[in-house]
Amino acid sequence: MSLGTSQELGLSAEGWLEQKGTMTTSALLVGPELAHDPYATPPVMHWRDVRERARNLGAWPVVPGHERPLWEWVPLERVGPLRFGMSPSEVSAALDGETPAGRIGHFPHWWSGKAGQWYLSEDRFEKAGVSAHYWTHPNGVPRLGAVTSCGRTGPQVAHAGIPLVGVSPPALDAAIIQHIEDHDLGLRFCPNAAAVWDGLQLVLQTARAGDAAVSEPTFCAEEWEI
Repeated sequence: MSLGTSQELGLSAEGWLEQKGTMTTSALLVGPELAHDPYATPPVMHWRDVRERARNLGAWPVVPGHERPLWEWVPLERVGPLRFGMSPSEVSAALDGETPAGRIGHFPHWWSGKAGQWYLSEDRFEKAGVSAHYWTHPNGVPRLGAVTSCGRTGPQVAHAGIPLVGVSPPALDAAIIQHIEDHDLGLRFCPNAAAVWDGLQLVLQTARAGDAAVSEPTFCAEEWEI
């Protein structure tokens, strides 16, 4: 048995699914064939949410908002110093030469094992508090396609005066919906019930901060469908 957490979801007063601000305990129960190392054994090993997430040693550090750098987000163009289309080396250089603390990649067909070209999918930068997500260019060079700001330690990013990083999901959803109603804009909901602007290539996720959930946005380039 392995314990984890997931964000609590519930119904709003109007009857639709909405995010709550707390995390609930989840459990992975396996049989004897998987007990030795379940995260490296099919079918569990093919679950990205448990196989590729960084392990936590029990501490949930949260950097206060006033200690985080403020990054400007230009939709479909850049997030802070990171411009969409950068190579991994250019991303590292833009983050003051920081070396990735972890890398995630994949082979074209998981069932074929470790064969063929390995493709870089993600670099995690602990000091900067961001993850860089890549798509593979036709010439074989990975290019930056999306950036995630860590909800606990990442840089502050705002849009239309609304802070997007490290905020309680219910408060953020309410602010976004109110802004969209005030300006007659388009509204979309992610599969996790998060509210977002239509057409901005923004995905809102959550991260655990103790027993509470905080927002963790991913800013995407135009090539990425969300």
